[in-house]
Amino acid sequence: MTGNHRDTSITRRRAIAVTGGTVVAGGLAVAGYRSAFADTTTDAEASATASATSTSSGCMTLMTGVTEGPYYLDGALVRKDITEGKAGVPLTLRLTVVDVTDGCTPVSGAAVEIWHCDAWGYYSGYTTANPGGSAPAESEEGDSANDSTYLRGYQIANANGVVKFETIFPGWYTPRTCHIHVKVHTGGEKEDGTYEGGKVNHTGQLLFDDAVAEEIFTLDPYSGHTGSYTVLADDMVYDGGGASSGLLTLEAVHKKDPSKGYKGFLTLGIDPDAENTGAGSGGGGTPPSGAPTGTPPSGAPTDTASPSASASS
Repeated sequence: MTGNHRDTSITRRRAIAVTGGTVVAGGLAVAGYRSAFADTTTDAEASATASATSTSSGCMTLMTGVTEGPYYLDGALVRKDITEGKAGVPLTLRLTVVDVTDGCTPVSGAAVEIWHCDAWGYYSGYTTANPGGSAPAESEEGDSANDSTYLRGYQIANANGVVKFETIFPGWYTPRTCHIHVKVHTGGEKEDGTYEGGKVNHTGQLLFDDAVAEEIFTLDPYSGHTGSYTVLADDMVYDGGGASSGLLTLEAVHKKDPSKGYKGFLTLGIDPDAENTGAGSGGGGTPPSGAPTGTPPSGAPTDTASPSASASS
């Protein structure tokens, strides 16, 4: 099996209905980003946030916490656009942080941190870690991104608990499915361009429907990485819990042209009094050859890395 084709016999669940259409390679023009990042409310957005507005005592399920993985680095920058020129299908994320212990009220001022790999499976700070299968070296992408900071960043939640990020659809690496890491921090403050202090209330991962991911991976530059892609049903971290386990609601910007980008929505239900750093928590497995050993690379954003004791990422 390659990164461009899947064995349908092992795909056992779907989270969203995927619209069909012609796949057009490339299409990553500025106009695509403008469309993907339009600040408008959609049916998907309304659906994704409906659970957070419930008046029931439970309001929604507390998010499932998982490992932070071995690719975490302290010192990510506070910024909306984390791409730094990395090529890929545009992805805008709209995440809403709510307090499940208080009727799902918005958590204003919460800092949401995300990080993920590029289209070929490489993480900033660890650009020599082999993503598995066959992929060009990260240095062959020819972009101007900072190898210590690309595709990492914080945003601070507004009065409605909402943060937005502009990024690209992540690639994959063996043995993991396509994913984005996420932490929710409270009690700290923005300082020197990053977020300092406070505590981590949630460490999780954002995940993608198999059919959408595998369609994206037929496009350039994703198609440059081939090998065994892990579907959701076989992933070592995803537990099948749907939104409470990080499965995004996705909406195509142009239904007949996936290269134009996607919007992703999710409500993150947290307990502001709890702490979950993700260090050493579940989801074992062996990272790809060349994965980090706990020592930050030269030129990393800070002097201290915080890799999980678990091997998965």
